[in-house]
Amino acid sequence: MSSSKPAESDLAGEMTAAAAATGKASRSRRTFTDEFKQSAVQLVVREGYSFAAAAAAVGVGQQTLRNWHAKLAPQPEPCGDDASLEELRAENQRLRRELRRAELEREILKKATAYFAKESL
Repeated sequence: MSSSKPAESDLAGEMTAAAAATGKASRSRRTFTDEFKQSAVQLVVREGYSFAAAAAAVGVGQQTLRNWHAKLAPQPEPCGDDASLEELRAENQRLRRELRRAELEREILKKATAYFAKESL
């Protein structure tokens, strides 16, 4: 992926216009269709946009887009028997990140369970 910003696609322009057309300038909670979310995720996955650029293009927060990406982006294919060393290292790094996140989430849930169990007594 190059370090230069990709050209803005028609999709980004349409979504920005759609977000502006709602006329909701206040901080009220907005709802988005599944199609809109999938299109926003595709800006990152297929078009090569950064999360910041894609979020700005569609008029949502970066964390919102990251949450959509976590739920809607296709999972990477696992390396096969004929994978190169570089591919295996990249997959190993990805899997370690996933494991760290899962372990962190588990610890948070343990603490929350203990807290609520203590509170209910």
